[in-house]
Amino acid sequence: MKNIKLNKLWDALHSSYWFLPSVMVTLGICLVIIMLFIDHQVNFSSIGLIYSGDAEGARGVLSVIASSMVSVTATAFSITIVALQLASRNFGPRLLRNFMRDTGNQIVLGSFLSTFIYSLLILRSIYDKEDDLFIPNLSITVGILLSLVSIGVLIYFIHHASTIIQSSHVLESVSQDLYESINRLFPEKIGHDQKYIQHNSINSDRDINIDFNSQSFPVTANKNGYLQLIDDDRLIKIARDYQIIIYIQAKPGEFIISDSVLAVVFPADKVNHKLSTIIQKIFILGKERTNQQDIEFPILQLVEIALRAISPAVNDPFTAIYVIDRLCAGLCQLVQREFPSACRYDQDHKLRVIVKPVSFAKLLNDAFEQIRQNLHSQTAVTIHLLEAIATIASFTQNSHYHALLRHHADMIKNSSQKSLPASEDFKNVQQSYDCVIQTLSENL
Repeated sequence: MKNIKLNKLWDALHSSYWFLPSVMVTLGICLVIIMLFIDHQVNFSSIGLIYSGDAEGARGVLSVIASSMVSVTATAFSITIVALQLASRNFGPRLLRNFMRDTGNQIVLGSFLSTFIYSLLILRSIYDKEDDLFIPNLSITVGILLSLVSIGVLIYFIHHASTIIQSSHVLESVSQDLYESINRLFPEKIGHDQKYIQHNSINSDRDINIDFNSQSFPVTANKNGYLQLIDDDRLIKIARDYQIIIYIQAKPGEFIISDSVLAVVFPADKVNHKLSTIIQKIFILGKERTNQQDIEFPILQLVEIALRAISPAVNDPFTAIYVIDRLCAGLCQLVQREFPSACRYDQDHKLRVIVKPVSFAKLLNDAFEQIRQNLHSQTAVTIHLLEAIATIASFTQNSHYHALLRHHADMIKNSSQKSLPASEDFKNVQQSYDCVIQTLSENL
């Protein structure tokens, strides 16, 4: 449970523009303390590369650095806001979180702010009274070096700001989220974790008591929000300690309404207010979806980009084709992975938790259905969608998956037959459809 909350906290901090810059500003303040301590201990004015000017010159140098950093920070912040506005308009507001998580922008803002704070604090340490004089030569030199580093950071930022709003960069970022989610939620050796044992059926009388529905106790949500995380291991431990079965009624990514059922617990007579509260805290709700346990979220983000690309207002089929390529790559990984069972057993082979499973059929629908419904007369995108289905089919010999892929290919062909005005265009679609059928038959 602690790790789940730490992961949520880290994800929230990583998606903010204040955390990393604040850390860098704090490090800048620590650097000021160290440098001033060294300057108080050693006189560096006689060393050639160290600043050796008078107090007035030192104030002038630091004042220029500080004022420049304020101006550059304001400019960088303005450019960032413009980039976010462009991203929201071109790719959808749900992708703003990906831009907020961009570490490069956070480091740039942190560099400028920390250099400003460093120069300002060093500036106030200079004094030249008649009977006392202190010029932190080494600290001023470090401030000059930080300003030179900031120039390099500014050059990087100009390049980076123009890169992150390109469709190829956005697609790569979301695709990496998808691939990482697949590797995390659908590992290649699933079922080998000794924390719990998984079985493929939830319908056996041995596992599910016949009075489960009538003798169970519902655990409800105490607020509205998207279900972001469920601590499965913690749930199994609780179920084992209390000798109960927990049937989860929601999966990550769903919007939970206050007082709706999160899980039901059997038997009901073992549930009290304390246990109900403990189980309730296992479900982490938030104001938006994340990809930590929600495999559908990055798929839907990619689909949203494709839908905007093929809309009449934008009419950008090439971006839609790139999206289909990314979706195809993710689905090719999924068909080679074993989907986790809905049942979770403890080390004594006793059923403890039943989850709401994710199916390949649902993920395939998420990836292709909305794109197909909005294709209209996009012949190139239609053909590429069929080619993607043929590619996915070549990676699996699962007959159930083949049936699902065949269904989507049939739907695409039927839709294009009605929407494509030119017979030659439909002939090309028919050829791609025939390739899908051939691939399916070869991989049975």
